[in-house]
Amino acid sequence: MGIRRSTVLFLLAFALSAWADSKPADSQAAPQAKRQPMSRQTRYYVIRGLQSEIAFARKPFPMGHQGLTLHEDGTITPSGSQLEKAMGALGPSVHPGDRVTITDVKIAKDYILLELNGGPEKKKRWYEHIQVGAGGSTSVTPQEPPGNPRGSLLILAFKNFVPDISPDALKQMMQPVLDFSSKSATEAYLDTIPPKAKEAIKNHEVLVGMDQDMVVYAKGRTERKIRENDEQGKPYEEWIYGEPPQDVEFVRFRGQEVVQVKIMKVDGEKIVRTEKEIDLKEMRETEARKRDREKAAKPEPAANRPTLKRPGEEDDPAMPPRTAPPPPTTLDPNQRDPTLGPPRDQLPAPNPPSQNPAPPGDPNAPGG
Repeated sequence: MGIRRSTVLFLLAFALSAWADSKPADSQAAPQAKRQPMSRQTRYYVIRGLQSEIAFARKPFPMGHQGLTLHEDGTITPSGSQLEKAMGALGPSVHPGDRVTITDVKIAKDYILLELNGGPEKKKRWYEHIQVGAGGSTSVTPQEPPGNPRGSLLILAFKNFVPDISPDALKQMMQPVLDFSSKSATEAYLDTIPPKAKEAIKNHEVLVGMDQDMVVYAKGRTERKIRENDEQGKPYEEWIYGEPPQDVEFVRFRGQEVVQVKIMKVDGEKIVRTEKEIDLKEMRETEARKRDREKAAKPEPAANRPTLKRPGEEDDPAMPPRTAPPPPTTLDPNQRDPTLGPPRDQLPAPNPPSQNPAPPGDPNAPGG
């Protein structure tokens, strides 16, 4: 009887163990996701999900094979003065707010290469490779004259390998440089400039210190332009908006910056502004410092910190947060614990000499 009961208990325990192992994955504690290389199926989804996608630029892109590189940690190269030097040497391919199209996607070991607006190289069409032969003679399809490709590149650089990441996650990663939301070009551009310039553009106003792109978004393009030299012999370019009997506005540029705004009113009043009303360089540096402070204020998560928690287990909200112990205070080496007595290496201080020494030959003098 005892043998039969033990056999039944063993079979019951075995059945319960098998049932627990056969439970669905979502009812058990899910293991933490590990970073692994991109699979072949995900590559197919990424190429299909990004090919021919339309976005709005949030950063300027230089022409040529350099383009911009967006690293996995969010940093962008080139940036700052290096980006300005590349834009000046190669010319701009894409301005902030411009609409761009991803025309090609290439996935390598540790980076993803995206061609924007056709890329930096002119590609031959299929009919440009056709050769027709008849009667011993060969005719070649006439080729078009070489064009001037104005596309650029965006490189998504990863550490060691391209992880298994979805197209939507890649779009979220590209937010610092490309905006895939359903915004107009003006809305996408306004998100990239300082608030004061943004408010002026919404009100169709031109401020001294703006650049040409801001003036175009504020007032539109104009065909009436004048290029002359001022009283000091320095060249300038002046854009003219409006015609009588309306107000006429003259916007003067030196280089890319507005240096003067002159408005001729209908009633004959003339308004001239030459004092800088907005400093783009200073405002962008202030915004960059603000972002750096916000990034430094955020605590970085501890990577691979040892823990006794099971995978998926959360912290108990009733428990107070654990904090690191305060650093030991620096004590004065001359301060000792009175319960320990004087230190062994400290010798007793010698007796101070008497203030009234005995005269020589005094019998009461010590040692006499």
